[in-house]
Amino acid sequence: MLRLEQEAWLYTAWKNSTDLPEANYKRAWLFAALCQPFFRFAGGRFADAGFHGMQPLWHAWLRRQKLPVCDVVHSVMGFTTTPFDYAEKIGALKVLDASNSHPTSFYGFWQRELDIWNPGKSVGVPRWFFASINREIERADLVLCPSTYVRDSMLYNGIPESKLAVLAYGANLNVFSPRQRLPDKPRFIFVGALTLRKGVQYLVPAFERLKKERPEAELILCGAPYKDFQKYFERWRPLFTHERGLSHPELAKLLQSCTAFVFPSIEEGFARVISEAMAAGLPIIATHNSGATTVVENGREGIIVPARSEQAVYEAMKRVIEQPDWCDSMGRAAAEKATKDGSWERYGERLVDIYKLHRDRLKRG
Repeated sequence: MLRLEQEAWLYTAWKNSTDLPEANYKRAWLFAALCQPFFRFAGGRFADAGFHGMQPLWHAWLRRQKLPVCDVVHSVMGFTTTPFDYAEKIGALKVLDASNSHPTSFYGFWQRELDIWNPGKSVGVPRWFFASINREIERADLVLCPSTYVRDSMLYNGIPESKLAVLAYGANLNVFSPRQRLPDKPRFIFVGALTLRKGVQYLVPAFERLKKERPEAELILCGAPYKDFQKYFERWRPLFTHERGLSHPELAKLLQSCTAFVFPSIEEGFARVISEAMAAGLPIIATHNSGATTVVENGREGIIVPARSEQAVYEAMKRVIEQPDWCDSMGRAAAEKATKDGSWERYGERLVDIYKLHRDRLKRG
């Protein structure tokens, strides 16, 4: 919630990692505490289910807060009901932050992968949550899309273009900085949840083919395996190095030691680590569905591959090995773009401009 160019307030379950004064930061301690067992011990889809199941507690906590009079109420998809009720009461701009694509695409694409790779299994998202997100999108004055893919999914599902804006996530440029040179041997890295939704089931077999030709090549998967990928994780375990729970400084150092960042996601909002990998000077091999096309021009900062294509991922990894000068050039272009326009500070400046544009549009009717 904020008064444009004056003051902002944050209501969240997580610790304050912003520059906001403590008086403007409110934390839902009970909600955060009750979610922890799901994240720490259940993991994967069960963590998501627990998080969603605690929503009534979140809304009850927020309704008890003394909320400020403001110009903009900005809330994450899935959690906007109470904030939007308040925004309508005071006449504030209602902004929905679309952390994923339209729910029809989000859950539909994930379910398709389950049908293929884990027949009989389902995404397991409650119908009430799916319906709630659809209502939130309809209520919003502005749907903030972190990628062109999210925007496209909204348009495909009938959301007016006039209420959509695209703004890709940034990177902390104090932590992520360009590598100095290409590594001595090919190293590819993926960072994210190890789940069918992220396309890892196409990445690992593609790398298996590559490794038969280039035995020195290495694949690093950073992230926690979801249950929907667990059996494949165990089957393919000898093919990759697994990391999890890395801090941002640790991840920044690891990225600098790699040849390229590979992210063949089936569905995404915008993978923030794409911006971080670009800031580290890595070329990006990723799908449109990952959000990469928002910041990556095919052939300049990386290679855009079609979703669900093992062949395309294999060919892209092979090309960056066989053309080291091109790989280095793409990495430098990625770092240049991130340094020039990919900071969180720049993100904030653009966000305020978007708020103003849509507020003025609504005032004009």
